[in-house]
Amino acid sequence: MSQIIYKIAPEALWREAETSGSFTGAPIDVADGFIHFSTAAQAPETAARHFTGQNGLLLIAIDAQRLGTALKYEVSRGGALFPHLYGPLDLKAVLWVRPLPIGSDGTHQFPALEAE
Repeated sequence: MSQIIYKIAPEALWREAETSGSFTGAPIDVADGFIHFSTAAQAPETAARHFTGQNGLLLIAIDAQRLGTALKYEVSRGGALFPHLYGPLDLKAVLWVRPLPIGSDGTHQFPALEAE
């Protein structure tokens, strides 16, 4: 499985997590009982399906190995395995945080993503 996973989050929500030292997820994560993540290959489709037209988003890269056994890869969209974290995200596992702007074509503009 991928060693680097990604979270798309509104900047305001992420800044709250940085202040508190822990990220417990967006409202959808809290409702589902786990934090949704995507692999490098899955992130653009996640943005298109769940964040179309939304500005003020951040892309957060996380070292999956630092999350331990609380991270599970489970079948989701289209039968693909998606990373889900059952517990808060320890911010020490964060590798980087970058803006996720919308381009002139209306899609989010991703930086080059690493799978490992």
